[in-house]
Amino acid sequence: MAFLGTICLVLVATSVAGHLSTRIGVPSVIGQLLVGVLLGPAMLNWVHSDHLFAMFAEIGVIILMFMAGLESDLDLLKKYLKPALSVATLGVVFPIVAVYYFGRIYHFGFESALFLGVIFAATSVSISVEVLKELKRLDSKEGATILGAAVVDDILAVVILSVLVSVFGNITSTGESAQSNIWVGFLLEFIYFIGILILFKWVAPFLMKISERLLVGSSVTIMSLVICLGMAYLADLVGLSAVVGAFFAGIAVAQTPYKKEIDANIEPIGYAVFIPMFFTSIGLNMSFDGFIENIWFIVILTILAVLTKLLGGGLGARLLGFDFNSAYVIGAGMISRGEMALIIVQIGYTAHLLSTEYYSAVIMVIIISTILAPFMLKHAIGRQQMGD
Repeated sequence: MAFLGTICLVLVATSVAGHLSTRIGVPSVIGQLLVGVLLGPAMLNWVHSDHLFAMFAEIGVIILMFMAGLESDLDLLKKYLKPALSVATLGVVFPIVAVYYFGRIYHFGFESALFLGVIFAATSVSISVEVLKELKRLDSKEGATILGAAVVDDILAVVILSVLVSVFGNITSTGESAQSNIWVGFLLEFIYFIGILILFKWVAPFLMKISERLLVGSSVTIMSLVICLGMAYLADLVGLSAVVGAFFAGIAVAQTPYKKEIDANIEPIGYAVFIPMFFTSIGLNMSFDGFIENIWFIVILTILAVLTKLLGGGLGARLLGFDFNSAYVIGAGMISRGEMALIIVQIGYTAHLLSTEYYSAVIMVIIISTILAPFMLKHAIGRQQMGD
């Protein structure tokens, strides 16, 4: 039952931190991220990310991305699909190349340096979504491009990671060849995206219509959560991030007549418990182990982590006709690494693609870049509004 006390502490701390952050003009998510750093092993050591906490956090990010899908304009997403592909591609290539050569300078082997690049090629757009929602910019052309790019970015990172782990990680226990495993994974992901089209056209409207007839309180909201969690589970099953499934589930449900009712009911569920737990969980991963020994590694890698996404995403947007301020917003929206990079680190660490010596330093860079991302995104949006 100690977990109940942990929930109380986290909810009080994130509410106060979010309030104070907003009062001083900083995105509230910053305060919630810092709560994790303060209460976690990095400082007070009062809260630890155990299995139950991690489950709450996982549900939090799934609900957050489901809400992002609900609030997204499908026509806008289609319209800006081409720039999203450009942003995602350059936003993956820039970090992989730059961080790879940085790793080689620090005497990383070929596969370890390449894996280091893949870690920082990933984007966790959930943090940016929260800032965009707070500043009422989620349904803008920049918001649509960031969301579209994040999905493509996630797929590219998963594909590259799958190849790396299969070829260099040597962790498969079956007798199948690495190449066979890769192609099976690609096939499953292709089938999943076919399933998304079926969900949009037939499954979501049918299930939502059935839910309205159920003699159960909040049946429409319950059914929307079933679709959300089901799509997230299936995405995870085929090797994609669960947030991709949740995001597409939100878009699918948003095309039904029940969008407003679900939007009104799902937000309190997420923000009452799960979403604050997610933001706090990011900060809980922070640790100052080996900070002094690896200070320059951390500083330079953090700069590379921020600049490669900012420049890669921004250039991708500029090439497709966005002006400088819009490109800056899009590049800043792609900086956050968050839970996606943390998951990749764990997979690579298990596959012996990252040494114990640099493990804590890499985690620290992910957390620092994630904390910096909302500041930069707010600055970019502020600059754009002044230009308008």
